[in-house]
Amino acid sequence: MIVARICSLALLILLASGSAATSPPRIAIIIDDMGYQLDAGRRAIELPGPISFSFLPGSPRAHILAVQAFENGKEVLLHLPLQAKPNDEIQEPLGIVLDMNRREFGDTFEQAFLSVPHAIGVNGHRGSMLTRHPGHMKWLMEEIRSRENLFFVDSFTTHESVAVQIAGETGVEARKRDVFLDPDREPETVAREFERMKRLADKRGSVVAIGHPYAATLALLERELPKLADDGYELVTISELVRAQ
Repeated sequence: MIVARICSLALLILLASGSAATSPPRIAIIIDDMGYQLDAGRRAIELPGPISFSFLPGSPRAHILAVQAFENGKEVLLHLPLQAKPNDEIQEPLGIVLDMNRREFGDTFEQAFLSVPHAIGVNGHRGSMLTRHPGHMKWLMEEIRSRENLFFVDSFTTHESVAVQIAGETGVEARKRDVFLDPDREPETVAREFERMKRLADKRGSVVAIGHPYAATLALLERELPKLADDGYELVTISELVRAQ
């Protein structure tokens, strides 16, 4: 009887480990900088699968496109402008800068969040300077934590970012970006980074990629996304990857 139970337990462990081993690598893709270009935004929202979209607050078409994305079953994020360098002038409205006090920070975040309907998470726009500052990242995570079920994705524009670390210390679910699909707009670059995304997914089991509503990026995704499942990858929402950690 004991031997039979041991054998049964060993079989269950073997089956569980075999199932985990055969789980396909998971990929989450976010399209950033949404809210300015109407036609490109609409084309992006029509991409197949659970692509997520991040909208710049106060941009002229953020509201209409965020609503359209939500109605198409896509996840919506707030793409919060964060200061990138000293003496940097934020080019978008409702940006966060280093010389804000706590009240100004909170008021700006509130306005930015309310300008993007259906947002379930936040990721940073630019931010190479601000994401290095623990105090300001703590303020940001406090704002995120105070709104139920929000999460954070660090666009990771600098390796010195402390955003994910502070998120963990503050009790905010977070993850950082692994790949930029379009560091420039050349089709060859986008194709190269898309393949690198897949290699990283093979190696790590999951990957977060960020792209933009550029013509070259959208053309490649329209062509390649339908092939991902046949190639052995699972396209998932960004919330699924963040909350699986």
